[in-house]
Amino acid sequence: MPHLLHIDSSIRGELSVSRRLTARAAAAWRAAHPGGTVSYRNLGKEPLPHLDEAGGLARMTPVDQHTPEQRRSWELSEELVAEVQRADTVLLGLPLYNYAAPSSVKTWVDLLIVPGLAYDPATGTGLLGDREFIVVTSRGGGYGAGTPREGWDHAESWLPHGLSQTGLQPRFIAAELTLAPVVPAMAELVPLHEESLAAAERAIDELWAATSAAV
Repeated sequence: MPHLLHIDSSIRGELSVSRRLTARAAAAWRAAHPGGTVSYRNLGKEPLPHLDEAGGLARMTPVDQHTPEQRRSWELSEELVAEVQRADTVLLGLPLYNYAAPSSVKTWVDLLIVPGLAYDPATGTGLLGDREFIVVTSRGGGYGAGTPREGWDHAESWLPHGLSQTGLQPRFIAAELTLAPVVPAMAELVPLHEESLAAAERAIDELWAATSAAV
């Protein structure tokens, strides 16, 4: 039975563009997989604890020698890895905050990268790559080629590197200029935002269209 792991990370609640788009993607996935199941994690509302000294040392210490603190961190990583392992598709909402990924997503990545669980320490082979990984990004401004802040989006460029050990390879769908409708100084950019949002919605609708047609 196909399974979707749906993860949001926005802290803007119902105002979030990334959450609206991941909800659209999850609905499209359900339509294409009527017998499938979905699990959901909201990192924006219920963030994971940052990887601390105990957690870091837990990855360097044999499991049978863990302290209670190290064991708790290790078990949380086991839980997060198992969530990904159960999924045929992982869907992540990734808003851009201060030109980078939300700290909650960085924490998720840090906790996910565990030797023997997410990658083979002997060979360096990722153990989580055999699944679809869709990342829906939202950016308040525009950071494409030729824009004043070209290259300032450090979230999309970082994520493939951050998860490279695991074998997960993200496919990005982006909506830009999401602040244009609410920031008066960006009013002239509203048409460009609407074009970007419409393009993201089309890309989402096409993700599993062929599967839906075959159902």
